[in-house]
Amino acid sequence: MTKPILNTHNKEDHPPAHTAEHILNGTMVKMFGCGRSYNAHVERKKSKCDYRLDREPTVEEIALIEKRVNEVIASNLDVTESFLTQEEAASIVDLSKLPDDASEMLRIVRVGDYDACACIGAHVANTSEIGTFKIISSDFDNGRWRLRWRIVKK
Repeated sequence: MTKPILNTHNKEDHPPAHTAEHILNGTMVKMFGCGRSYNAHVERKKSKCDYRLDREPTVEEIALIEKRVNEVIASNLDVTESFLTQEEAASIVDLSKLPDDASEMLRIVRVGDYDACACIGAHVANTSEIGTFKIISSDFDNGRWRLRWRIVKK
């Protein structure tokens, strides 16, 4: 079987931060009805995600994003994977960013029942392994909201 190809990001460096990115994306979709981040850079020391929004989130909304992500992390959810065909996966996850050369079989990563995403990266086995999600800063420019964040280990 050909290894699934889903993106060009190197997410192997820090599984806790990469798993937190999945939770952050799920939170953004739920809170703002936006798509998942369209540009992300995830690292051990500091990470960023860009979202398309029609307005800048308020200070209260930003605090709520941080709170909700940490609530999901504290829920001790299992992080699992399954392999589905693109047709099967289309009913579960958004495949709009799937590259043209992606294999027919996709790896779907689930964070409990909170989030599901096609992904090739490394993840923790349970959200209890992540640490604390901390928002560092954000800015809004012409429909792009950039969120900078990090994971603080326990």
